[in-house]
Amino acid sequence: MPNDLLDPRVSVQLLTGAMLAILFLQSGIDKVVDFAGNLAWLEGHFAKSPLKGQIKAMLVVVTVTEIAAGALCAAGTLRLALAGDSQWAVVGAQLATLNIVMLFFGQRLAKDYAGAASLVPYFILCAGGVLVLAA
Repeated sequence: MPNDLLDPRVSVQLLTGAMLAILFLQSGIDKVVDFAGNLAWLEGHFAKSPLKGQIKAMLVVVTVTEIAAGALCAAGTLRLALAGDSQWAVVGAQLATLNIVMLFFGQRLAKDYAGAASLVPYFILCAGGVLVLAA
């Protein structure tokens, strides 16, 4: 049975799921559409890091993770609206949080401390999303 969509808890869950779906689907699709451009930028970015030989594999993993997180959040948000079940959205938010941690790790190894710091609000959104969607 679907929840009352105007209930504040449910509306925050739906909007959080939608936000994460948009964020991660757009980012993942951008990486697919411009894979070569993203790869070229990352090769320069990680040229002096211990990860320099793993850039293509890392880009594939990050891209797949982003698309999976976004798709799960989108499907989970729809499922929450129609059936009152947020399980898929929770898993999507957990995968999104993992994705941000992977990106943070890479930025720190690349010594891009400003880039790593810019990921903190996304981490808070994703981790908070897990808690909100699991409530």
